[in-house]
Amino acid sequence: MCLAIPVRIEELLDEQSAVACIGGLRKTINVALLDDLKVGDYVILHVGFALQKLDEAEAQRTLALLAELGRLAEAEQAAQGEAP
Repeated sequence: MCLAIPVRIEELLDEQSAVACIGGLRKTINVALLDDLKVGDYVILHVGFALQKLDEAEAQRTLALLAELGRLAEAEQAAQGEAP
């Protein structure tokens, strides 16, 4: 399954790359497809490429839903006696 996730731009390196915060980890990503990025902007990231800008409220809602999905998956695994 492919998944695009919201990430926050932490640092702009050049016109084509930036550092983003992904679940507390910092990763260099490709931002060549987007214009006018600033530190603090949220983008949708898929396989290392920023695809579009996203407003902070929508990014936070999406991240909260993804976290909830993770908790539900862990609970389901625990109920089935599997290790997370």
